[in-house]
Parts: sequence; C-alpha cells; structure tokens
Amino acid sequence: MKKIFSSRIITIAVILALVFQPCNVQAGAFDQIRAIARSVFSGEPEEVEKLRQMEVAQSEEGHQEYYFKQLSEEEQRVYREILRGIRARENDFYLTLSDDDSIDRSYHAVLKDHPEIFWVHNREKIYKTTYSDSDYCTFAPGYTYTDSQIEEIQTAMEGGFQAVRKLIPEDASDYEKVRIVYTYIIDTTEYQSGEDDQSIAGVFWKKAAVCAGYAGAVQYLLERLDVPCIYVDGSTRESTEGHAWDIVKIGEAYYYVDAINGDQPDFLNGDAAQLEEHKTTIYDYLCPFPEEYEKTYTPSEELTVPKCTAKDLNFYVLNQGCFDEYDWQTIDDYCKMRLDNGAAVVRFKFSNQEAFDAACKEWLDGGEVQRVAQYYMKLNGLGQVEYHYGVLNNFYTIYFIF
Repeated sequence: MKKIFSSRIITIAVILALVFQPCNVQAGAFDQIRAIARSVFSGEPEEVEKLRQMEVAQSEEGHQEYYFKQLSEEEQRVYREILRGIRARENDFYLTLSDDDSIDRSYHAVLKDHPEIFWVHNREKIYKTTYSDSDYCTFAPGYTYTDSQIEEIQTAMEGGFQAVRKLIPEDASDYEKVRIVYTYIIDTTEYQSGEDDQSIAGVFWKKAAVCAGYAGAVQYLLERLDVPCIYVDGSTRESTEGHAWDIVKIGEAYYYVDAINGDQPDFLNGDAAQLEEHKTTIYDYLCPFPEEYEKTYTPSEELTVPKCTAKDLNFYVLNQGCFDEYDWQTIDDYCKMRLDNGAAVVRFKFSNQEAFDAACKEWLDGGEVQRVAQYYMKLNGLGQVEYHYGVLNNFYTIYFIF
C-alpha cells in the first residue's frame, strides 16, 4: 500500500507541476517535467515524446520532395525522422508510427525524393521493431559503404555535376538541361548489374548501374540544375521485371525521361550494336509520346505521379522528323537533307501504326534504303558503304546508320 500511495503522490505532483508552473522553475526543467509526465501516461520513451513535439518542415531547399507532399501529417513526420536518421547514419532510431503501410509509404517516399542518400537501400535489409499496444517503433535501415567510401562517392558525384555544368550554356533552357543530362548519363555509364547498381553510386563511382541507378542520377543532376524531376518506379508490361525512370517538369508540362533505354538498346540488325562507330544516343526515350511509352511501362500505385500529356518536346517533333502519313518522296527528301547536314544517323518516326507499317514495307522489306545508301556514297566519294538499320516498334521509329 505504501508503494502505491507513494507512486500516486509522484503522479499528482507531476500533474500539479503541469498546471501550476512555479516561478522558480526554469523553462528547460519544466519541459523535462512535462516530458516525464507524458512518458508516465503514454508509456512511450522520452525520445519518442520529443520527436512528437518537433516541428515538421514542409520543404527542404534544393529538393522538390514531390512524394513528401502526398503523405499524411503523421507520415510526413515519419518521413523527416527517417531522413534525419539515415543522414546521420544511425544504426537504429525511433519512429512515431508503428503501422507497416504508413512506414513503408514514408520510407519509399524518402528514397524516391532523395537519391543523394545512396548508402541505404542497395540490397540491404531493413528491420523494424514494434511494441505491443504502442504507436511507435524502432527502425534499422541497412547501410552500404564505409565512411571513407561515402566520401569518395560524394566526391565522384560532385565531379559528375561539375562536368555536366560545363556542358550547359548560360542561356540554356530547361529542355536543353534535360537533354544534356540524359546524354551525359548515357555516355558515361554502362548498363551492368553489380553491387552498386541500385543507386547513383553505381553511375558516378563505378560507371555501371541498372535502371534505378540511371534514374536516380538523372534526378540528382537535374535537381541541382533547378529542373523539377521525379523518380518513378513501376512495372514492365508482359514482364516480371520492374523498371525505374523519371518524369521532368518543363514549363507547365510533364514529360517522361528514360535514360537507360536510351543507352544503345540492342535493336540494330546484325552486329551493328557492338560496333563503336555505330554507337548512338537513342533519343526516343527523351520526352517520348506518353501513350507510346505507357504501352510498356506502368508506375507503381503506392504513390501517384503526374500525368504526362505533352508531345511538343519530343526529339522527332523538334527536328521535323515525325510524320503523320507515309509518303516515299517525303521520307527520301528528309533522309537526303539529314545526310547533306553531315549526319551518319538518319532516323524518323510516324505517329501511327499504319504509316509505320507502310514505311517498313517499302524501305526495309522492299530495299528502298539502298537509294539513300547510294546517295551517301556519292556525297562522300565512296565506292561502297556498309549500313545497318533498326526499328523501335513501340515508337514507330526507323533508324539508318552508315
């Protein structure tokens, strides 16, 4: 009985302290008493109570944080808690939620919004410890790399950014910035699986990555160039493989950007794709027609992405190489114009299946491309020329490479 009575006296004293703050108690001490009181009633650790009292920043300079804005207030708090813990590279830390779905959403939002925290989520397991009848947990993300490796990778990231910045004219439009970043990532990275392939460390440090690394690197560079860029993950139609790409905002419109698919896909006939002189940037995945891109790729449903509808910045539209109808003379004139301007790659697309099929039948199956090859030989004073062709069926595109 004495123990119980004594315990009640302590509780009452704490309650009185909360209601009547004595003038001789300093503010800091009073806050400590208040935290203890909450701990007594809620059973939560003091660290959790402090987290609940922290103000949640609604934005962060240098980052768009597109996915953060989709979260509930509680999830936004957890987002900040996760981001802070990962940046500090804490092995485990408290979160003010225990619900699995909410924590997953918050964690995934952090990863998508912040490609610069590359030392987390590269095939490392995440552990979460919950407590019965409590709405908090401990979170233990798995980390990759030592402190010295992280510093080395960050140096490589800065080097990549400085290299890109030198390529960008002072008066460059946002589209030009996107195009330069797209080609830079393609030119400096190999599509290759490995220990570092899931993050931008693969791109800037090892110069090799898969789609997640490519997409994260594009986002990292464009954010530093003040171009809004959203990392997107999703699925590939008729495949069990996932995929990652970006959505950029240029002006008031949104466009898809898929750098890894622009990195010399193996679509040319014969062995042309293996020939260094035939290496070319595939611009079809730079601001593609949305309905064509969406035939193959679908974003995950956990968090939403903006709708892409614009076509005006498509590579072929900008270069007068997109045709609504097939006409032999029009295509012949276009090919010769491209060769007259010194191009070794002639590419054009159609806006519909019917026109594309007609062009393939006459130029590829019927051999009309040989007329262009003869023009190329005459133009360059050659006795013979080897050429390759390729098609991207999903974009109604035809390539001739001499």
